[in-house]
Amino acid sequence: MANKKTLPSYIECDYLVIGSGIAGLYFALNAVEHGKVIIVTKKKASDSNTWLAQGGIASVLGDDDSFESHIADTERVGAGLCDHEIVETAVKEGPKCIKDLAERFSVSFDTRTGDSSYDLGKEGGHSHRRVVHVRDLTGKEVAERLLEAAKNHPGINIYEDCMAVDLLSSAKYGGANACFGAYILDKSTNEVSTIVSRVTVMASGGAGKVYLYTSNPDVASGDGIAMAYRIGGAVANMEFIQFHPTCLFHPEARSFLISEALRGEGGKLVLESGERFMGEYHPDQELASRDVVARAIDDVLKRTGEDCVFLDMTHLDPVFLQKRFPNVYETCLSYGIDITKQPIPVVPAAHYLCGGIKTDSYGRTSVQNLLAIGEVAYTGFHGACRIASNSLLEGLVFSRRAGKVARDLGWQNPSVVASWSAAGAIDSDEAVVVSHNWDEIRRLMWNYVGIVRSTKRLQRARSRIGLIREEIKEYYWNFKINSDFLELRNLALVAHLIIASAQSRKESRGLHYMLDYKDPVESMQKDTVFVRGSGPPPL
Repeated sequence: MANKKTLPSYIECDYLVIGSGIAGLYFALNAVEHGKVIIVTKKKASDSNTWLAQGGIASVLGDDDSFESHIADTERVGAGLCDHEIVETAVKEGPKCIKDLAERFSVSFDTRTGDSSYDLGKEGGHSHRRVVHVRDLTGKEVAERLLEAAKNHPGINIYEDCMAVDLLSSAKYGGANACFGAYILDKSTNEVSTIVSRVTVMASGGAGKVYLYTSNPDVASGDGIAMAYRIGGAVANMEFIQFHPTCLFHPEARSFLISEALRGEGGKLVLESGERFMGEYHPDQELASRDVVARAIDDVLKRTGEDCVFLDMTHLDPVFLQKRFPNVYETCLSYGIDITKQPIPVVPAAHYLCGGIKTDSYGRTSVQNLLAIGEVAYTGFHGACRIASNSLLEGLVFSRRAGKVARDLGWQNPSVVASWSAAGAIDSDEAVVVSHNWDEIRRLMWNYVGIVRSTKRLQRARSRIGLIREEIKEYYWNFKINSDFLELRNLALVAHLIIASAQSRKESRGLHYMLDYKDPVESMQKDTVFVRGSGPPPL
């Protein structure tokens, strides 16, 4: 397949997959057995959170481990909001997916020296070693194998540099609210095409770019959540944003992730003086769950006035560090930091969205024929906080299950589909409006809707995001669209959903910590669900 295909102005398929991370690719490779697949991805197919996932995939593979233990760990970290049946499904089906990756797609997971068994890592929140990995490049290695298989399959077509604008809904044609495809902007031509599909699969990833500092790639602007919400899809638990405790603190590093697996192998969090501090916050110290560690670092930085804390690996064998963590070692070295000799400067950064488009255990949303899988979906697996390395597991298990039910979903498209119209819209010479609003949203979210929140901060954020969205709405109807503006439009809506969700949860639970309400409240042990037209945020 050529690196770049121009998207036809109109095309039909069985399955339209929006996104090229682990969930989208694995769905495509399972669903192609019974239908034609088109994958659209707004940059290169390799631009996804999957490719940056270092730690690995949590799964019960050791003789000393059990499904019950993995379920208990996941639910404990999820702080009362995990769906037990979903957790049980993901945990029990995980080993099958690992086996499938190894046997069907030749993913070479690390094994122990002199032994064919997997070399399992331990990460925060887990009671056992259960993280299967490929050094510290697990996501990249898995995605490469899946992408290679997808590119070589005659039933799968991949269109890069193509961004979804909006989903197509039969409700606008007088029928039931069912999705039958999407309008897609080909960024190379700036023309909008129409893709009509029997099933549309949202696999567009998370929304880390809604924050000023994030471990996510530039593509993570919450597009899928915004598009699903606009056509009536239920969106749940958007207040639960996971901040990864340890991203590299360096002016040129753009928040490079320092894997939790380093702490799993004995890394210690210290102040500049070398003093450890996690013992003051939790008995599990560095291996406490991510919400605990991120809040602890945030508290230390505010209390001491220091710019960062440090992850110290210097007490470990240098040869082991270079072999186990080649990506982290080489990247840090490129910034003048030898992790075998120097502690790594780290700070928290927005990392993972635990909420998303509400689905069942097969990826089905509240909109007929629209499936959602991976980080964009809220299955109930993570609850109020994701335990380490359960993300790739979720992407595999539920994309595989979605592939099974997709075959039985029927056509819903109208006999005549309207083409995209930009009538009356003109080219804009106000690009500064887009860049300014983009920057303002990310700063206000970091300052007011971050690791620690308050009623006053949330209200300030809510007032400002409302004004920004009004500006965006006016811009949308007057000017021709481009990918930068589309991302801004989606980012603003997702920010609004996060703020409104956070305001509705008057307690502290998991990743959502309120200065006004520091304790969990039993009556609030339920999901926060928004559907367009049935309550805030107003449009």
